[in-house]
Amino acid sequence: MRTPGSRQAWRPPIRWPGDRADPRIGREREVAVVVREEELRHLRRCVELAAEALSVGDEPFGSVLVSGEGKVLAEDHNRVAGGDHTRHPEFELARWSAAHLTPGERAAATVYTSGEHCPMCAAAHGWVGLGRIVYVASSAQLVSWLAELGVPEPPVRPLPVSEVAPRVVVEGPVPGLDEEVRELHRRFHRGA
Repeated sequence: MRTPGSRQAWRPPIRWPGDRADPRIGREREVAVVVREEELRHLRRCVELAAEALSVGDEPFGSVLVSGEGKVLAEDHNRVAGGDHTRHPEFELARWSAAHLTPGERAAATVYTSGEHCPMCAAAHGWVGLGRIVYVASSAQLVSWLAELGVPEPPVRPLPVSEVAPRVVVEGPVPGLDEEVRELHRRFHRGA
C-alpha cells in the first residue's frame, strides 16, 4: 500500500451466464454516472494502478482512498498473485483507514476503484465505516467480460455492494474508462 510521500486484491464478484441464483446483479441495475473532473482524475489513477498490477503479473485492480477534503490518503493495487486472495486493494484501504483515520474521517472519505467491490471488500468497507464508493467497471460488466473469455467461476458468489453494506452510497460504472479496464482484464486472462 502506498501513502503520499511513502515508497512503498480484490477479485470482483462474478455472476456467470445461466446463473439464476442471484438475479439482483445485472445490467438493468447499472446506472452510468457522470463524474466531476477531480473524480475522473482519481478514477484514472485507479486504472493506472490496475495496469501496474498487471505489469507485475497480478489481476488488474486498483483503488484510491480520498479524504472528504479531496486529499489522496492512500492507494493500492491487487496483490493476490502471491497466493493470499484477501490482498484486494479495497480491503487493504479499509484496514489502513481503520488504523489511521477517525470514524468521522472514514465516513467522509471516498474509495475510488477500477472495479466494483467484492463481498469481502464491501463488508470491510462497511465495518470500518468508510463513505461512498465510486467504481469504473461494475461486477456485471466483469462477469460478462470474463464469460466471453471463458474464465472459470470464482469461489465466492457475487453480491451487490448494497446487499452487503446497505448504507454505503455506490456509484458507477463510468463510461469510457470501463473499456480501458476491460482491455486490462482481456490482457491478463489472455496473457497478452
